[in-house]
Amino acid sequence: MIDFYDYLLSSKIPLVMGIVNVTPDSFSDGGKYFDKNSAVNHALNLIELGADIIDIGGESTRPGAKIISTNEELIRAIPVIEEIRKIDKNIFISIDTTKSEVAKEAINCGVNLVNDISAGSFDPRIFEVVKESEIPYVLMHMKGKPQNMQNEPFYNNVVGEVYDFLKEKIIELNSKGIKKIIIDPGIGFGKRIEDNFDILKNLNKFLNLNKPILVGISKKSFLGKSLNVDIDSRENSTIISETFSVIKGAKIIRTHNVKNAVELKTIFNYLENPKQLTNV
Repeated sequence: MIDFYDYLLSSKIPLVMGIVNVTPDSFSDGGKYFDKNSAVNHALNLIELGADIIDIGGESTRPGAKIISTNEELIRAIPVIEEIRKIDKNIFISIDTTKSEVAKEAINCGVNLVNDISAGSFDPRIFEVVKESEIPYVLMHMKGKPQNMQNEPFYNNVVGEVYDFLKEKIIELNSKGIKKIIIDPGIGFGKRIEDNFDILKNLNKFLNLNKPILVGISKKSFLGKSLNVDIDSRENSTIISETFSVIKGAKIIRTHNVKNAVELKTIFNYLENPKQLTNV
């Protein structure tokens, strides 16, 4: 199987990361794919729709979400990963976790990427696990924790502060021997509505960190609040924002609506390779 990081760096078009929440309380689809069979079928369906990678998470990170035990997270996520790997050994899989034990077990089951919203602040041992495995690590910015991150967050210069945080963390990770890093500015994680738009507007500035950028905008509350629409009416604003993020340099789009994102990816592919249209 090819290395995911090499695949990402070589791609001239954005990659699509489909979300599989094996949780009862995630903000968009909590409970919908909580049992193993539903989660596995959903993951395989997202791959069929064209997702490049599946992001599997066993703990909700929505604002106000409850913390669950390591054992509970293992029970939720690992059987799904194991079953997908039995079916197809070539699917790229990401584990969405802040816990080193969960990351280690997921890696043992064959995941290709660790997606950690806490940047190692919840469990610093996760860095040791990533270094040992040599798989890519998603480094995300978040102010606070999911339980309190939206309790009046404040920035004097959100773009500069998030940029400096990621820069310092990249240096720290490099010193630990971790080189395969993907950065995520953490839209919706400890940010005001205007902060999220400011980051999106200036996303290209993060290219100066010389790391691939992952963006998770899908159905976020700042879209709903800015347009006064509920979660089921955020598809248009999601794909518009995802498209803008790609124009600004995002290499991975983490999304609930894989079909829309794959259409985005296809259009960008034709923009990059218009001659392909002669074969359509």
